[in-house]
Amino acid sequence: MYGEPALTPSPDAPDLLDTPDAGIAAIRGGAVRTTGYVVGVAVSVVSSALLLRHLGVVATGDYVTVLSLVTLTGGVTEAGLAAIGVRELSTLPASLAKSFFRSLAGLRLVCIAAGVAFAVVIAIVSEYSSTMVLGTLLAGGGFVLLTTQTTYTVPLLARLRLQAVTAVEALRQIGVTVAIVVLVLAGAPLLPFWAATIPAGVAATALGALLIRRSMPLLPAFDREVWGTLLRRTLPYSMAAAVGVIYFRLAILIMSHVASGQQTGYYGASFRIIEVLFVVPQLIVGSTLPIFSRAARDDRERLDYALGRTFDACLLLGVAVGLSLITGATFIIGAIAGAKFAAAATVLRIQGVALTATFMGAVLGYALLSLGRYRAVLLINLAVLVLSGVLTAVLASAYGAVGAAGATTAVELLYTGMLAVAVVRAGVRPQVSVAGMPRAAVAALLGALVLLPAHLPDIVRPVLAVVIYCTALLVLGAVPRELLDQIPRPRRSLPS
Repeated sequence: MYGEPALTPSPDAPDLLDTPDAGIAAIRGGAVRTTGYVVGVAVSVVSSALLLRHLGVVATGDYVTVLSLVTLTGGVTEAGLAAIGVRELSTLPASLAKSFFRSLAGLRLVCIAAGVAFAVVIAIVSEYSSTMVLGTLLAGGGFVLLTTQTTYTVPLLARLRLQAVTAVEALRQIGVTVAIVVLVLAGAPLLPFWAATIPAGVAATALGALLIRRSMPLLPAFDREVWGTLLRRTLPYSMAAAVGVIYFRLAILIMSHVASGQQTGYYGASFRIIEVLFVVPQLIVGSTLPIFSRAARDDRERLDYALGRTFDACLLLGVAVGLSLITGATFIIGAIAGAKFAAAATVLRIQGVALTATFMGAVLGYALLSLGRYRAVLLINLAVLVLSGVLTAVLASAYGAVGAAGATTAVELLYTGMLAVAVVRAGVRPQVSVAGMPRAAVAALLGALVLLPAHLPDIVRPVLAVVIYCTALLVLGAVPRELLDQIPRPRRSLPS
């Protein structure tokens, strides 16, 4: 009925995940996926700049608050089922893959619909304006489509078909950007902007369905017995993922209650940038999750190696992103949000430090997922959630947006440390380059020197900082050989 299972390797060919080529596919595919996302972000910068200027500080706070509420409640009820789906499809035999995927699709759809309904109830109980309540419903519709699109990309991720995943994700990003630009040019009020994700979601979902139609069933299954078995087995991780979603967006919701609309707007502008960049480590490490999962099942030595190389790469990239935000915050805020949001530059610098830790934490979190250490992830996430809520409430009420940024940064650093301890306690010893860490720190300090010249143009600082940082990494020998091997080099002509 659904065609031949193209996702299943033929009997004559080895499974890609069991071969050394899997690492190369993950590196190249992850690079393509990240590049596609960065291009999409670059395009969306135009729409974000237009959007923030069009809405103003207070309306931006309302806009980000509603999106955070929908993403929060939707993410909580979705409960990490997409990541679990990638892990299961990477390890399940082909005979069980289709039935599992149908049940997963049905469960995700029901969960996300319940999450959107809950978000609308919260908006009403919180006495949001009628515009914000209706905006919650519209944004929720877009989130349902996003969930369906993500479900259709799970089989592609599990088989390392990352270029196809990139196409789906890029289509959605570009679609949202186009919708926002059209609304701004039309002089639209606040409400329609919450619906900007709906047409883009329809297009991306259709493309995802087209890509898997011959390998996986498109219609979901609503089998409560299968759902019960799946949830009982993965409940701790589902709860941990739900807590993680709350933790990431808790600060903006607390800000809307304990700080002024202006301070919430400042934090919202910085959060909007961090939210976009937060996806990058998930894309990179998510591309390697199938390899982690298969290695955790079959070969712990291979798992140690894969985790170590991925951690090294994410450390270097995370420091580069953090350095860019610290040195370029003034320019970034000015270019995207305008002079009215100048105070948000300090907030962005502080959160740049947190984002560096996020890159490393992503590797450790996915390591625990591949090992099935769901309970450990849950306990860690619960601890940081409580700490984040307390610190944000105290510091945001006293110091506004800067206090909230300081709280989230402190908690993110602690979170990464706790994940590292849990990975070691699980018996895994990632082959991390110990010498690479101080070298990366030295390179970052050299790059940060661009903050000293007083008259250096703001646009030049982050570019120069990254150039100095990358050059120092190469000189110090801090770049992993596996990454250098993937850089195209000009071919030398053979002697006659």
